[in-house]
Amino acid sequence: MQQAMNDKVYTDHQSKMAGVLAGIRLEFEGRPEELIPVLQKTQAAVGFLPEEALLEIARFTKLSPAEVFGTATFYSQFRLKPVGKQMIRVCRGTACHVKGGARILREVEKQLGIKPGENTADFEFGLETVACIGACALAPTLVINSDTYGQMTSKKVGEILRQRD
Repeated sequence: MQQAMNDKVYTDHQSKMAGVLAGIRLEFEGRPEELIPVLQKTQAAVGFLPEEALLEIARFTKLSPAEVFGTATFYSQFRLKPVGKQMIRVCRGTACHVKGGARILREVEKQLGIKPGENTADFEFGLETVACIGACALAPTLVINSDTYGQMTSKKVGEILRQRD
């Protein structure tokens, strides 16, 4: 079942790819120094950087596939695998740790049945931990996509996840 869902996600992204890469060719000139913005634009449109996209970007920017892949794997902002539509980031910074961040992470794991680095089977949610969100006064915190939730409790985790499902 999980493999079938992964295959569907990859197929959905492949159908988007041609249009995305055509748009990139119109917006950028294909200079090597445009690599990072091209990778960012591709990931924003597709959700991750599939191998086919990296190879096409290498041709477009006249860089070797190794240089493009090396850049995509060096920077933590880039993903080579699909992620959930709603990315949950749980803060593990000092303030959040002291105020119960580990409890919040355990509750998210329990509610969704996934661990950091994983997605739900339907790819609705993905989970990761971050070193610091930068909202220490609101500790413990988590972010879902661009929405920050502070002063989290186990009860609030369940309420928020139900609202967003």
